[in-house]
This record gives sequence, C-alpha cells and structure tokens, in this order.
Amino acid sequence: MRPWSQSSPRLTWLAAAFIVAFSALVAGIGADARWLAALGGEIAQLGRIPGGIPYAAAPSIGWENVPVLGELVFHALEGLAGDRGLLLAQALAVACALGLTATDMRRAGVADSPSALCLLLAAVASAPALLVVRAQLFSLALFPLLVLLLREEARSPSRRIWLLVPLVALWSNLHGGVILGLAVAGCYLIFARLRQQPAVALGVLAASGAALLVTPALLGTLTYYRGVLGSEAAARGEGMWSPLSVSRPFDVAFLVAGAPLVLLALRSKPHVWEFVALAGLGAAALQSGRNGVWLALFAATPAARTLTGSRSWRIAPSQRMTVAVGGLLAALVVLGLARTPTSQAAGRALRDRAAAAARGTPILADDVNAEQLALDGRTVWIANPLDAFDHAEQRIYLDWLDGRPDGDALLVQARAVLVTAGSPPARRLAQDRRFREVAHDRGGALFVRYRPARWRSRPSTASSSTGS
Repeated sequence: MRPWSQSSPRLTWLAAAFIVAFSALVAGIGADARWLAALGGEIAQLGRIPGGIPYAAAPSIGWENVPVLGELVFHALEGLAGDRGLLLAQALAVACALGLTATDMRRAGVADSPSALCLLLAAVASAPALLVVRAQLFSLALFPLLVLLLREEARSPSRRIWLLVPLVALWSNLHGGVILGLAVAGCYLIFARLRQQPAVALGVLAASGAALLVTPALLGTLTYYRGVLGSEAAARGEGMWSPLSVSRPFDVAFLVAGAPLVLLALRSKPHVWEFVALAGLGAAALQSGRNGVWLALFAATPAARTLTGSRSWRIAPSQRMTVAVGGLLAALVVLGLARTPTSQAAGRALRDRAAAAARGTPILADDVNAEQLALDGRTVWIANPLDAFDHAEQRIYLDWLDGRPDGDALLVQARAVLVTAGSPPARRLAQDRRFREVAHDRGGALFVRYRPARWRSRPSTASSSTGS
C-alpha cells in the first residue's frame, strides 16, 4: 500500500458530492423511463404479469417480460412521489456509481487528487447516463459494484466471487445492462481466475449464466435478450442505439473526457482480463454511444493509478473547508430533489386534450409522449419497449419517428397525434393536409384529423410496412 493512500480522500468525496448535486439540480426525465412504471402499474393492478403490452394497440402477444422487478420499483417510485421519485432514484444511483468507483480507487491505493480528477472525467464522459433518468439507472448502481467485486477478487481471491451469482440474478430482473456486466465478469473468470482455480472459475461462470434466467420468464429470458439485441433500433443504430458521433454534444464530451481516461488506463499496464474488458467495452461504446458510461467507470481506477505514480500530489483541502463545501453540496442535493424535474413530454392539459380528440381510439405519439400517455392510463398505437412488437411494426414506427414517408402508413387510422414540437414527425404532419395542429405547449404539439378515419381493432402497420 502506498503511503499517500492513507491520506483522507477529501477531494475525491467532494468531487463525488459535486457530481451528485449537479445531477440532482439539472437531471430530466427522458424516453425509456416511464414505460416501466406503466407496466408496473398494470402488474400491481392485475396481480399478475399481463401478456404483451396492455397499453398499446399494436399486437405484442408472446413478448417475454423480464425486468418485472424494475417495473414494480418504478411504479412504486411514481406512486410515492411522481417524477420526483424517479429523480430521487437517479440521485441514489449516481451516488452509488461514484461512491463504489471511489472505493475501488481507494482499495487500489490511488492518491486523493488523481482519484478526484478521474472521477470528474468519468462523470463528464458519462453525462447522458447521469443527467437523464432512464431505465439504466439500475445498471448505473450495479455495474460499479460488480467491478469493485472483481478487482477485490483479482487482488485477493476468495469465496466472495460466488456473490456474482445473486448479483446477476438481481440485475437480470431490473435491467438488460446485466449482459455487459456478465461479459466483464467473464473476462475476469476466464483470463484470470481460470489459471488459479479452474473449478471455481467455471462453476461461477456457469452459475452466473444460469442466474441470468432466474426471472419470471425463465428460459424465455433468452428470447427477451435476443429481441432487445436484435431489435430494429439496434440494427439501424437509432435512438439510444446510435453510434458515437461528433455531431452530438454528449458524444463530444465523451470523446474529450473518456479518451484520456482510456489512454491513462492502458498506460497503467492493466491485467490481461482488464485489458480484454477495456477492449470489449470500448467496442460497445463505439457501437452505441450510451455504452460509454460503462467504459468510463471501468477505466477510472486504472487511469487514476497511472496519475498517482506520475508525480507528487500535494492538493489537500483543510478539514474546515471540506465540511463547509460538503454541507453546501448536500444542501444543493436537497434543493435539486425538491424541484420538479424537467420532462420532454407534453403537459397534462395537452395530453388530456389528445385523449378527448382520440374519442376512445389509440393515440399515435412519439416515444416520450407515448410513455407518458401510457402512465396516464391511455391507450397508444405503439410505445416502448419497442422490442415487444413485431419487426415490421418497429420498422414503420421508427420510420415515422424519423419523418420518413414510409412511416405515413401509421397515420391512416389515427385521429389524434401527439408529438414533440419541432420534431421530424411534427414537421411532416405540418405539411399533411389530412391533419391540422389544434394545440401545443412548450414540449408538445397536438394534431387532429380533419375527417377521422374509421378505426379498426388493431393498426395495420405490419402489412403497410411490408409493402413499402
């Protein structure tokens, strides 16, 4: 253990507190957040897991619902405090991610100042995950816990490695990010533990793979993950599956802050399993920008280890200053949690007007508005989770979200359409003579058909998209 590792990690914890406070003050509710609460509400009301997506008119029978525990948690949070409940969960997830990463640095003997610096760089690189509330908040807390466990085992192998099994089982019931977590665990078990204790490594790997299936869907869990990874959005690289691009500010922030972290991590001469994990997480981040958070959190500790040995660090705030700044940051966290979080969805009045205009028929809405309408108890044409629907349905909905002509088939039976103001479907609707904008607010615009079409029991999107 290096002598400087015994010093109080004041800067590290102040940096973590600052990031949590900033997240609490500015975080907003994004798409892929409210559908869990909507499904959780249906489960709580029915006392069972419904078949398919009950709030969507497009057929989804046969979909395997895996993250049921996550849905029930989101439903409980919404029921207790509305959007503030989601904001509180996000703040706790961010605190867990930073606290566990800081603990990992401390156990690695990293000095305080490099730890604080790398924690800030990791936060900048992970900005979308820290500042936008989404379903992945569960993984935001559990991924650093898994990494901490693996590095502790790499330093001192023990029977604690079997804790991977219940961790994977819990994680699989909360969020699909468990797949990346299991892959990182596999890197350690295969490239490090297998040489020392082959029976233990293979046993833990097999048991962890089996734990992935300990969900209400059982063997159907594999079908669920295959559907997620093989969805139209993933195939097209759209939405949260979009690759890194210098045209998006968050992606630029990841490249500016994440690239130095990775380079420093590689300079630390990581173990073989860490190198393989870094390579895999880097490929995942390039393939889908939202995976950058896992690369940044994993690289933070080895990056800080490199900086610790590169120079003498003498920055150390006094205890009095630490208490004062910490108290101010704690007050900012409370202030942030007390506010009403920002949302991209249309307001309540506009959503109610959309429901009235639909006159009992499903409302066509973009992702963030469709999720909010589902949480209101309204029926929409199609909504997240998109992988619950047939590929033809997914394809035409994504075309419509992108403002492509092929997506117009969705409009054939729609009476009311609620979209984000200024979005591609909003711009296309403004040029469609069949619809007119009747109301809008800061976030949404409502379009209503001049002459409502006769609505059928289900949308014909699949047949329409097949012919396009």
